[in-house]
Amino acid sequence: MLYGAKLVLKTVLGKDHAGRNFGVRPDDTFIISYPRSGSTWTRFLVANLAYPNETVSFSNLDSLVPATAVSSRRSLKNARRPRIIKTHNYYDHRYRKVVYVVRDPRDVVLSEYRFHLKGRKIDDGYPMEKFVARFVSGELGNYGSWKENVVSWLATRGESPDFLLLRYEDMIANTPRELSKLALLLGIDVSADRIHQAVERSSADNMRSMEKKESDAWVVTKGRRKDIPFVGTATAGGWKTKLPEPCVAQIEATWGPLMKWLGYELMTNAAPVAGAESVLAALPAR
Repeated sequence: MLYGAKLVLKTVLGKDHAGRNFGVRPDDTFIISYPRSGSTWTRFLVANLAYPNETVSFSNLDSLVPATAVSSRRSLKNARRPRIIKTHNYYDHRYRKVVYVVRDPRDVVLSEYRFHLKGRKIDDGYPMEKFVARFVSGELGNYGSWKENVVSWLATRGESPDFLLLRYEDMIANTPRELSKLALLLGIDVSADRIHQAVERSSADNMRSMEKKESDAWVVTKGRRKDIPFVGTATAGGWKTKLPEPCVAQIEATWGPLMKWLGYELMTNAAPVAGAESVLAALPAR
């Protein structure tokens, strides 16, 4: 009873977090990913593309491309239309137009480890092997495991014309090309110059500079450690030198078939765990 009253009060005051509980509109577009897969960078790219006359920063990002994890239902309801909404939610049948950003899970776990350190959820020196075990089992958050989150969208929407799969690694390698695909799904007719401008404004250097100035104002970084940046190196393949081989083997044994389907090369000879291959039956033909 008390919990319900508190929830109602938060909703009335606009201090709730929408999560999965908000009204979806037919003209909404969703940017979805498992956490630490490049969604914040994607939000900057989209905001700079869709609103070229705005100065996009961490201070206004949540009003331009709101995130369900930190936005209230009221703020989402009042967001400018057509709404472009970022979420980490696993499959929701109401989300019709979806951009799904996927990243190599071996890099994801390193980024998530740093984010947990930044938020003081784990102590310095926390064993990576223990963290990877929690990561693989899906114990680190409310969005399922990496595989569960990815497959929930690929298996249900992978063949829809309103579904776009973007790999973080491809976005790093050729950002203008991948952003052009995103613009097409959004229905934004843009020039090469506008694409270039959005890419430049959303560079990792610019984002890091803004983070230093605005970390105390943005809800995601406010009150967290400043010695560990939220904006990472914006590179792919860091796991090759930073992730212990037993951790790599555990991830590849658990999710190897899905990783290969997504184009990620496996580096160990770890035997797949039971059921690892069965996930492929649910995915679109390639």
